[in-house]
Amino acid sequence: MGRDVPALIFTREDRRQYRTKMQDCLDALAQMLRESRFDAERPQVGLEIELNLTDADAEPAMRNVEVLEAIADPAWDTELARFNLEINIPPRRLTAGGPDAWEDEIRAALNHADERARSIGVHLIMVGILPTLRESDIGLKALSENPRYHLINEQVFAARGEDLLIEVDGVDRLRTYADTITPEAACTSTQFHLQVSPEDFASYWNAAQAIAGVQVALAANSPFLFGKELAHETRIPLFEQATDTRPKEIKTQGVRPRVWFGERWITSVFDLFEENLRYFPALLPLCEDQDPAQTLDRGDTPDLSELTLHNGTIYRWNRPVYDVARGRPHLRVENRVLPAGPTVADTLANGAFYYGLTRALVDEDRPVWSRMSFSAAEDNLHAAARHGIDARLYWPGAGEVPAPELVLRRLLPLAHQGLERSGMDAAWREPLLGIIEQRCVTARNGAVWQKELVHRLEDSGRYSRAEALRRMTQQYIDYMHLNAPVHTWPVD
Repeated sequence: MGRDVPALIFTREDRRQYRTKMQDCLDALAQMLRESRFDAERPQVGLEIELNLTDADAEPAMRNVEVLEAIADPAWDTELARFNLEINIPPRRLTAGGPDAWEDEIRAALNHADERARSIGVHLIMVGILPTLRESDIGLKALSENPRYHLINEQVFAARGEDLLIEVDGVDRLRTYADTITPEAACTSTQFHLQVSPEDFASYWNAAQAIAGVQVALAANSPFLFGKELAHETRIPLFEQATDTRPKEIKTQGVRPRVWFGERWITSVFDLFEENLRYFPALLPLCEDQDPAQTLDRGDTPDLSELTLHNGTIYRWNRPVYDVARGRPHLRVENRVLPAGPTVADTLANGAFYYGLTRALVDEDRPVWSRMSFSAAEDNLHAAARHGIDARLYWPGAGEVPAPELVLRRLLPLAHQGLERSGMDAAWREPLLGIIEQRCVTARNGAVWQKELVHRLEDSGRYSRAEALRRMTQQYIDYMHLNAPVHTWPVD
């Protein structure tokens, strides 16, 4: 969850001081890495889920403040737009209590929140992009009240100096301009966290980058935006464009985008935080009083507030996270490539595949990132976003192959091995990874189901595109609550 900030106007002096404090934080981080001060004895996993709010007709409901008040649970928070919320599931050991315990915990939290939301006429939906969202729903009026979002909006456009161009091709073509960053709010995601030791961080981050395209191909769930049928995972290109601080001339000069896959495999977590300072101006130059060097000298753990705040405004698809829990610092890989939904069962299957596969790839004698160019991994991500489960992806030793074939023949067995090494026995693994297997066998994920049902409704001749999307969204919400994996959803 993003840090709350006050409403402010930033001066040139604020920015100078912030740059100095970020360098102080980076120096402190380097010292902590040298001295092995990080907690890694009992690594945990975590989960954040962003959701959309709808009314009874499956149209966007701009009521997140009222819904939060009704839920009355600190695990829930606002997101960028008034039709978004986010839940932060408490961290846990991967095998603690088994996957059933985690599923029960998540479903209980979501069901309670949905019950409270329904009491005021609002419904929750886990989906990559709300299919009924209209262009008229996106604008300054849709921005959440939290000053953080208004400040980011102001700073993005101050840096950019012109409206955002949103351009996505698919079955249809979208080309529009936005004068706020609220198109980003259309992108709702699932974020998996994995705590790792400093020594292992680079390997896990590299592994997560290598499989990002595979993850998106399997779990694509965002085929519609503003009434148009676009990429299978439209959320990827939309998010990349909706927070872009670069006008065309700056792009041409090679300046990096704030939504960033990266440009190289890394050897240390330090590489990523150093790149943050080297390439990206601060959007929120807010300084805290804590001196990180003095804090370390006292034997205490610094918050590195400036470094972490800056890191939170750089939207890597796999982001490094520095955090302090119970006085001990730790590092996490935050995996951000996946859309929300469709169900808790699908979400946990996606998590099992991610956690198992990254573990197996890290354990290989000859890592995949030593046999695969970084640009090939990035190309896989964009091919998967465009074509979903129909994408052809590159993998070392296999060449360019259909995503389901790559998963079934090579990657799913590795995911099983990785989970087994993590302490998850077959009785726990099989149901979770079985969902991934059946998605590949049937070639059906959330994007495929959405497209098929909308096509069937439109082809009947009785429904316009808008009405077909509305009816599909209502059916989606019903199936979501049944918690049957999306590959089993009918389209009758």
